[in-house]
Amino acid sequence: MSEQRPVERTPGTPAGRASGGIPEQLDRVFHEIRTLRNDVDMLAEIVRRHDSSFDRLEERFETGRQALRSEMREIRSELRAMHRQQQRTAARVRALEDQENRPPA
Repeated sequence: MSEQRPVERTPGTPAGRASGGIPEQLDRVFHEIRTLRNDVDMLAEIVRRHDSSFDRLEERFETGRQALRSEMREIRSELRAMHRQQQRTAARVRALEDQENRPPA
């Protein structure tokens, strides 16, 4: 931001009159206002950029969570299938052991 400039007297001007007059002072004020407006526009653009970055990050996080849940469901489904297969194998082994242990008829 611009620094404040004191009103200066120039040689040859009356004691109460500032150099440059009112139109020049108004030009400086308008220039300062334009500078401030540009600074605010720049800061607003930075905020918008950060906001959209945050939105994208949040979306990626949510998508990642959904993908993780989907993978966990698949793993759970696979574990259940493996458990059923193991139970079937154990049942067959028990049936074979029962046949071996039976006395001949």
